[in-house]
Amino acid sequence: MKIAVTAREQDLNSVIDPRFGRCFYFILVDLKTNETEIIDNMGEDVSGGAGIQAAQKLVKKDVEAVITGNVGPNAMEILQAAGIKVYQAVDSNVKENITKFQAGELNLITTPNANKKAGLKSWWK
Repeated sequence: MKIAVTAREQDLNSVIDPRFGRCFYFILVDLKTNETEIIDNMGEDVSGGAGIQAAQKLVKKDVEAVITGNVGPNAMEILQAAGIKVYQAVDSNVKENITKFQAGELNLITTPNANKKAGLKSWWK
């Protein structure tokens, strides 16, 4: 199973980035092989459609689950249509969130928990 975690930095000890579409990085982890891939999220600085672009990128990478803080309605629609489950991150680092995911301790997000354009707010940065 391949999962994606939104992160502020490019390693497993990074804190979670709470923004899905405008996160700094996606850390992809194949839970079978433990291989990781870091994806620089180019949507961080776009004026619109960041969540859509991010979701489409993860669909193309065959991700099956996402761990993040907040996801908007457009991104959620794409992720759900692709069968990608979204889980609520805990306030910690990427590695701990992966461990909690594997233990079944993260809550499934079934509806958007951020408004459109929420990631544009400067207080996130």
